[in-house]
Parts: sequence; structure tokens; C-alpha cells
Amino acid sequence: MTDCSQLSLGFLGRREVVGRFDGGLVSSDGGLLLLREVDRRYGVTAAIAGCLRDRRQPGKVRQSIHDLVRQRVYQIACGYEDCNDAATLAGDPVFKAAVDRAPESDPDLASQPTLSRFENGLSRTDLYRAAQVLVDLFVAQTAAPPKRIVLDVDATDDPTHGQQELAFCHGYYDTHCYLPLLCFASPDDGPQQLLAAVLRPGNVHAGAKTVVILQRIVARLRAAWPDTPILLRGDSGLALPEVYDWCEAHGVDYLIGLSRNSRLQALAEPFLAHARDEHRQTQTKVRRLHEVRYAADSWPHERRVIVKAEVTTQGDNPRFVVTSLQDGTPDGLYQRPAERGDIENRIQELKNDLAADRTSCHRFLANQGRLLLHAVAFALLTLLRGLLHGTELATAQAGTLRTRLLKVGVRVRQTVRRLWLHFASAYPWQHLWRLLLDRLRASPA
Repeated sequence: MTDCSQLSLGFLGRREVVGRFDGGLVSSDGGLLLLREVDRRYGVTAAIAGCLRDRRQPGKVRQSIHDLVRQRVYQIACGYEDCNDAATLAGDPVFKAAVDRAPESDPDLASQPTLSRFENGLSRTDLYRAAQVLVDLFVAQTAAPPKRIVLDVDATDDPTHGQQELAFCHGYYDTHCYLPLLCFASPDDGPQQLLAAVLRPGNVHAGAKTVVILQRIVARLRAAWPDTPILLRGDSGLALPEVYDWCEAHGVDYLIGLSRNSRLQALAEPFLAHARDEHRQTQTKVRRLHEVRYAADSWPHERRVIVKAEVTTQGDNPRFVVTSLQDGTPDGLYQRPAERGDIENRIQELKNDLAADRTSCHRFLANQGRLLLHAVAFALLTLLRGLLHGTELATAQAGTLRTRLLKVGVRVRQTVRRLWLHFASAYPWQHLWRLLLDRLRASPA
């Protein structure tokens, strides 16, 4: 009689390969419990949940706000970006354990409808308060007052589909989209950490709401470190008079790209002429940095502008940067905006590795809530990466961290006194687990 519980998968030499679905409680995301320890140490999801008002009827509540936040953020960190994924993950033994539920004896986690109601129930006040947690986390993790803080602000496209609120066609990206604004901070030129992720309609200027975000972030940073200089960096999308004026009024220095125009081109022409002559003689790329004083019609006074006079075989390539910094050479100052190229890597991590552009709800506020949850998942992985200093994964991107540390097969066994996790003996990154747990226990809460 044929055993229907067995699957014949061919032969390996003379041995028949037989499969059976009797391995017990098994998960492909065993490393989530490592991320849970990072979360418990730094209290990230607990702080987010504490900012969200629970408007549900208490007698009908089965999932706490903290449980919903943890479930959603942990799913995103492990590569499950949709609420629909809860249909298969609600009973996963590791996800249940990560949300403090016994895999065998406790109820399953929240369903997709519950998570969707949660996202659509977030208010503007909830989101504003929760967004501040990212800034507080940055302050808490910077032990000594930094000598300088660099804020990198940039916009990115978030294509939309269907009739979503405040989704408009954007001419530059040539698609219907939202236009999120992201702010990262680097203490003493260290790793960039996400401080803000603000969803905006698709028809706004690239620099819209920059001042609003800076007001909130700079106030918190100044409260923690009143004497620490702050430098704002951005591309020409931030080149707005209100940004310069606010920075100058509040003692924030800036290095911001300027779009080319006829007046700037005329100021750069003498420098470009010399660069062309040198290029004709050497037949190699020539790049020289100079500075001028310049004032657009909407500016109240002249400002220092760094001019890059570059000539290549393709022709002239002038670039311009406006700055409030009065010290430093043009070469040194121009290099600083060039260093912000790393923000593109962080944005790609958010979009490619954590699917932060998965804003598929109809309501705009619900999509802002989704973006915030993706930002929290990114913050958790940033904390995990920070604990890996001095190792081969010290600079790994979020996708690599997930592949090597979170997506780990495990068999789960629940007994009266313990929850046993049986990992593969040949798992190649087990030494990093031991190191991470030692550093978590040694790090301040």
C-alpha cells in the first residue's frame, strides 16, 4: 500500500530520496529572535507603541498595540512587506516567539485584516509622536557629545498604483507617485542613521517641508548637545530661500547644490575658459574649484558659492554649491557634498531591501504609517549593524544582514521549562551570534 505521507524525489545513487512533512515546528526566520533581542535592549518598538493611542474597545482587543507594531516591523525586517503575509506568518513558531507567545500553546498572531485596520487607524498625532522616536534613538545611541552632526536630506520617488490619495504625476520621475523626504544623521562623519521619513504628495517641490522637519530634529539635537555644530547637506532640490534663511537664523550651517542658470554660468565662464585651455593641452579631464559671491533675486544678501569648473572630452560640466561656511578651501568644501553620495546607498536599502515604497493603501495617512514602520525596521537593522563593528558584516547592507543573520532555518521545540531552537550545525555565521549576544548584554540599555 502506498504511503501518502511520503514524497518520492528520485534517487541519489541507489538510494531513494524520500520526503515527509513531519519535521515539527520549523521556520525559515530563526534569526528574528536575535533581532528581537536588539529590540528588547533598546526598546524601539515599545517606544513606537507608546506613542500610538489605542482607540479600540478594550473588551474586544486580542492583540496589543505593541504586539501589532512588533509583528509588522519584524515581518518587514525579514522581507515580508505586505499585511497579506500575516496569512501565512501568524502561526509561524519563530514569529510567535518573537512577540512573546509560546509557539504551540498560545494563540496565533494578528491576521491581515487586523493589521490593515491598525495601519488605517493611525492619526496625524500618532505619527508625529512616533516619528520623534527615531531622533530620540539617535541621541540615546550617541554616547559622547559629537564634535559635529551632519544632516543629509533628500527626496526620492515612490510610484503609486490606482486611486491613492494625494498621488500625482511628477514631471521629473514621469510617473504617478508620492515624494518621501528622508533625513539621515552622521555623528562625527560616522555611519548614517535615519531620523525622519516623511511621505509627501507627488506634486510638491523636492524641498517642501524641509524646514518643518529641521525644526523638529534640530530642536531635539540642540536640547541634547547645545554646543555641537550642525551641518545640513543636500542637492539642488533643497535650494530654497526659506531653507537658507531658516538655517542662518538658527545657527545651522549648510552645503546645498545649486541648479545651473545663466547668471551662475556667466560667473563660472572665466574659470571654465582656463579649464578649456588646460584640457586642450593635456587632453585629460580638468577640474578646478573656485568661489564667487552670488545672490539670486529672492535672496536678501550675497552668499558664498563654490564653483566646480570641469571640462572633459564630452564638454563643460560646471557645478555649483552654496554654503554658509566661511572657513575652508573650495576643494575641501566641495568634497563634503560629494560625500553625501552614501545617502543614495541608504535610500536604496530602504527601497530595495526593506520595500519602503510599498505604500499600497488608499489612505495617505495609512501610507505614512507604513513608511514609518519600514523606517523602524531599518532602524533596528542599523542597530544590529552597529553591534557588528570589527566583523566582516560591519558595513553590510540590510539585505545582506537579513540573508546571513535573520533567514536562518530552525526547528522549534517547546517543553515545560524551555523553548529549544535547533539550528543547523553547519550554519556559517554562528560565531557572530555569540559575539552579538555578548555585546548586547554588555551594552547600556
